[in-house]
Formats: sequence, structure tokens, C-alpha cells
Amino acid sequence: MGMGRYGRSSEFRTASDDMRKKLIPQSSKSSSPGEPDWLGMESSAEAEVSSEDPEFPLESALGIVPGPGWRASRPGTQTIRLLFDHPLSVRRIHLEFCEEERERIQELVLLWSDDAGKTYREIVRQQFNFNSSATREVEDYRVELDKVSALELRITPDLARREVLATLRRLQIG
Repeated sequence: MGMGRYGRSSEFRTASDDMRKKLIPQSSKSSSPGEPDWLGMESSAEAEVSSEDPEFPLESALGIVPGPGWRASRPGTQTIRLLFDHPLSVRRIHLEFCEEERERIQELVLLWSDDAGKTYREIVRQQFNFNSSATREVEDYRVELDKVSALELRITPDLARREVLATLRRLQIG
């Protein structure tokens, strides 16, 4: 048997010669529904943040650099905006929040734009409680958004308006 298409020699014919087949190398990984294909933010988007603690950069929450996630440098409502280089289809948005220091009610608003951030549409607005028995919140939104040019996350870290810093452990888009 000679070389197959693209010069690969793993291509072969069945005994009946009716079908072409090739062996899949053991090292190949196929993506399964349980393993989403997350967007690599470092090469596909520009980020804007309303404030940021230098010890807790947004890149940490995006998985670009190791670390505990993002944290604001000042209290109050914060905005994280991702402006994509090219419009894309978004099917999943994964958010993780952790709070182990104080009880509070946090609100998030997630929005999207298909016109480079001129107008935004709300995806979800959600409130959740942090307390001694609930220190972690994980949200995994399944969406059908096309031509997304920007995503915006607004975090109000404490609806009681106490001096609390907004945090974000993880943000992934697929």
C-alpha cells in the first residue's frame, strides 16, 4: 500500500475494497461533549475592566496565567468587558465565584453585543448568597448567540452596598 492522502501511510482499504479507512493514533484526543472547546482569550479578545487589583489580574480568571482569579481594586459594582477581534458564535459561558470571608448577596448581569459594543442585550441577571455553608457559586449557561462582538459582565458584590470587592474565580467562553 502506498501513501494515503496528505502523505499519510495509515490509510488502508477493507477486504472488499469498498471503503477507505485509517487508524486513529492513540495520542489523538477527540473532543467530547464533556470537554468543551474553550476560547483562548489571549489571542482573540481585548479586555476592559473598571478596576483591577494587580495581584489578581483578569488573565488569571480567563486561565491565561495561573492564579486565584480576578479581583477589583475598589469596592462597588464592577464591569468586565471582552471585545472580540472577530464576531463569533457562543454556546456556553462558564462563571465561578468564591467568597470565604463575608456573608453577602451578590448580583451578576451578563450581556452581549453584536455591534461592537454599541448596544447590549441581557443574557441573564442573577443573585446569589454567600455564607458559611455556600462559599462557591458556579454558573454554566448554555446559550445560542451568533455574531457576538462583545460580552460584558457586571458584578455588584454586595446588594447591601457595603464596601466589598468584586471577585471572579473563572470565566470561560465556548
